Amino acid sequence: MELFNNDILLKIDRELNKYLDKENKLYDASKHLLFAGGKRIRPYLAILAYLLKKEDIEEVLPSAIAVELIHNYTLIHDDIMDNDDKRRGKPTVHVNYGMPIAILAGDLLYAKAFEAISNIEDSKKAHEVLKILSKSCVDVCIGQAMDMEFENRGSITLEEYFDMIYKKTGALIVSPVEIGAVMGECTEEEKRALCEYAKRIGLAFQTQDDILDLIGNKDKIGKPVGSDIREGKKTVIVIHALENLPKDKKERLLEIMGNNETTEEEIKEAIDILKDSIDYAREITIKYIEESKEYLKIFDPEKRKSLEKIADFIGERIY
Repeated sequence: MELFNNDILLKIDRELNKYLDKENKLYDASKHLLFAGGKRIRPYLAILAYLLKKEDIEEVLPSAIAVELIHNYTLIHDDIMDNDDKRRGKPTVHVNYGMPIAILAGDLLYAKAFEAISNIEDSKKAHEVLKILSKSCVDVCIGQAMDMEFENRGSITLEEYFDMIYKKTGALIVSPVEIGAVMGECTEEEKRALCEYAKRIGLAFQTQDDILDLIGNKDKIGKPVGSDIREGKKTVIVIHALENLPKDKKERLLEIMGNNETTEEEIKEAIDILKDSIDYAREITIKYIEESKEYLKIFDPEKRKSLEKIADFIGERIY
């Protein structure tokens, strides 16, 4: 069974193009990341949740691509805040088009998401989708602010970290699944099960990201390995290490972190120090993936297979 259905992916891209079918600098900047090889996991999840109960993909497409537009808006602004120069192996929007146009490009994607919601034919469903997506936007902002605050704090608990990544990353994984459930007219029990599934794959997505930053292939992940160390990010791996390392290794790790002048050799040294904590993050990722699939067991075994495959992909992905 193929992980992604190409017909569905083509429908997603066709729908996205409808909202950005203009040729000028602002629209080009808005499309720069959107069509740079993203996996479309979020709109795909919305459609898979919908297909558990209904079959008319055209009905769910506007709400599905609204989430993808919001996601790409957050990426543009995230790259600006982190001063990143690469995303998906390409120059970031602010590097290619300049800061003012990049900010406007992100804002345009944000506005287009709500234009897409306005095209949902069932007004009651449109209202529900609007509430879900608005809440997830607030959560993403709170999560991003927490992430930035954590960089300047001496100690972060794992509980605080998971709360932050649930908001920053998980919100835009849970919302498309919840939106698909609303559009597909799931029962309350089914909706709750899908949200629990999505919450866990959202957490797994971020913990796997933390692992890939340290041991991934830089050509595949589209950014230098160890960038989280240079930026001093308090990931699940670093927090676990700071709670468990002996004093000398903890002090050495803190010396290396958060320094833009850190050498490749020092990055390798830090990764070696973090070895046991990387294993811990792998265990957490596997646990979340297995738990996520348990929540799908109330659905038809054939119809839930695609959602199970997505969970496995998130846990095993190498980019």
